[in-house]
Amino acid sequence: MWARLTVGAGASGLGLRAARDGLLRFFGAGCAGRRQQQSRAASTEAALKKTPLFDFHRDQGGKMVEFAGWSMPVQYKDSHIASHMHTREHCSIFDVSHMLQTNVHGKDRVKFMESLVVADIAELKDNQGTLTLFTNEKGGIIDDLIVTKTDQGYLYVVSNAGCADKDSAHMKARLAEFKYAGFDVDLEFLDCALIAVQGPTMSRVLQAGLKEDLSKLTFMTSALATVFGVPDCRVTRCGYTGEDGVEISVPESRVVELTEKLVANSEVKLAGLGARDSLRLEAGLCLYGNDIDETTTPVEATLVWTIGKRRRQAKDFPGADIIVPQIKAKTARKRVGLVSTGPPVRQHTPILSPDGKVIGEVTSGCPSPCLKKNIAMGYVDAAFAKNGTAIQVEVRKKAVPATVSKMPFVPTKYYTG
Repeated sequence: MWARLTVGAGASGLGLRAARDGLLRFFGAGCAGRRQQQSRAASTEAALKKTPLFDFHRDQGGKMVEFAGWSMPVQYKDSHIASHMHTREHCSIFDVSHMLQTNVHGKDRVKFMESLVVADIAELKDNQGTLTLFTNEKGGIIDDLIVTKTDQGYLYVVSNAGCADKDSAHMKARLAEFKYAGFDVDLEFLDCALIAVQGPTMSRVLQAGLKEDLSKLTFMTSALATVFGVPDCRVTRCGYTGEDGVEISVPESRVVELTEKLVANSEVKLAGLGARDSLRLEAGLCLYGNDIDETTTPVEATLVWTIGKRRRQAKDFPGADIIVPQIKAKTARKRVGLVSTGPPVRQHTPILSPDGKVIGEVTSGCPSPCLKKNIAMGYVDAAFAKNGTAIQVEVRKKAVPATVSKMPFVPTKYYTG
């Protein structure tokens, strides 16, 4: 998502731009200007939503910025790059409590969810989840989300923070239609915190606080558990970094306690939005609002794999009449990875053909801490989408050589058993 910042967060097109804007507000320029900015920042912060870990973030030196209407940490005392590399080499905790968590109840819950998404929810095994998409009737992507079929008789859904109002309204509208038609289905929007524990040492760290054997919980599966003495936690093996990891849904009143117990381990550090964004980009994962939105189809976004085979054949999901023909006929543009040297490539950077014609636009980009080169993703004319194709990007009004690259840029390490 994942969503998932879909930094999971996904969302709302704010991306790291919001984080950078927050840092500018934080540091300011000049004493008088800084005092004015601090006053404005305090006023702005008061209006922002706060996760149950807000005070904890501040106490731990978190630099708070606005993201999707929430006050979130962009980084802590370590630099963005140090935090990124610690996640790749050890283990980090991310607060993702701003994301929307929903339980879908009732005997018609699968039928209800399949009326909204492209995945084959019916074929999922108990406690198995999948990345899927809300689509509109024009084939555009309303949001990306993870749906898990639990063995407790409900679906557990996690979607992006920046799309929370839109997603909840979308589900409520369909719920009203289903209720009117006599179907048995209900929505429960959860007041739970959500933390992501990501990195190669996650399993060793978390196993110390679990009675269950974590090796039996594979990628995209989920279980209820007591974690370090905190009951009623839902542990899902997934994440937004490309590393082995889990997301833990935990009662709000116990999330600080659980987080403190996790960071007591010397292998674990806190990480913020900055590292989350560069990690997901290295993993080739989309950020909703940047890389996908209601103007992009799953085929253009190279997310055809999210569409269940049965759903393609039945053409029974929103926008199927547009999306399914695109699978065979192809599309005029395609989301691709890009690698370049020189100045960093950012969102909205024009992508050029070798002879200088505009053939697309960058949707996300950053210097890769692991690869020590610039990486990006964006949409290009289909004729230029083949891996290895030499193209150019326009940075500061100068054409810079770039190459179309396969994604992920850094190999993913999801635990499959």
